[in-house]
Amino acid sequence: MSAYQPLPITVLTVDDHPLFQQGVASVIANEPDLYLVGQAANGAEALALYRETRPAVTLVDLQMPDMSGIDLIVAIRAEFPAARLVVLTTLEGDLNAARAIKVGAVGYLFKSAVRKTLIETVRSVHAGKHCIPPSLVHALVATRGGNAITGREIDVLKLVARGNTNALIAEALSLSPETVKGYVSSILLKLQARDRAHAVMIGLERGILSL
Repeated sequence: MSAYQPLPITVLTVDDHPLFQQGVASVIANEPDLYLVGQAANGAEALALYRETRPAVTLVDLQMPDMSGIDLIVAIRAEFPAARLVVLTTLEGDLNAARAIKVGAVGYLFKSAVRKTLIETVRSVHAGKHCIPPSLVHALVATRGGNAITGREIDVLKLVARGNTNALIAEALSLSPETVKGYVSSILLKLQARDRAHAVMIGLERGILSL
C-alpha cells in the first residue's frame, strides 16, 4: 500500500511578459509538490482564471497594461478574502510593497530572485506565513513611522518632476513659495536625496511617482 501523497500546491501566475511566464513555469515544473494551474497576461484574464481554478497561491505582477497588480489584488480579495497573493515585480520600492501588503498581499518577490526564492516563497505563503524580503523590512517600518511622505509632499514632488520652480509649484497648489520650499526640504530629508533631481529618481524607484 503506497503512502499518502498530499495534493500539490496549485499556482496561478499573472504577468504580461511571455518569456518570464515561461521561466516561472519551468521552475514550478521541476517541483513535484507544485502545480501550475494557469497563466494570465492581464487583470481581466487573471480574475477569470482565479474564479475557475481557485489556486492556492497567486503570483501577481505589479505592472500590467489594463489593471495594476494592486488593483488586481483588491479585486481578487473582494471575492476571495482568503486568497494568498504574492507580488512579483522588478520594483524594489518600499511604497509599492507597503501598498501591496496593505491591500492583502502576503509575499513580495523580486523577479531577479525568482530562481532562488520562488519555490520557498510559494511553500511558505501556502503554509500561512508572510514572506517579505529583508531589504524591505526596514523601509516598511520607516514608511509606517514619521518618515512617510505625505500626500501634499507627493503633490509637490510630482510638480518638481515636471521641472517646475518653487514659484510655479506655489501657484499651482495655491501655496506660498516659502511653504513650497519647506515641503521640498522635507522631501529631500525624508528621501535622503542630494537634490531635487535625486529626489525624483528615488520617488520613481520607490513607487511614489510613476512615469
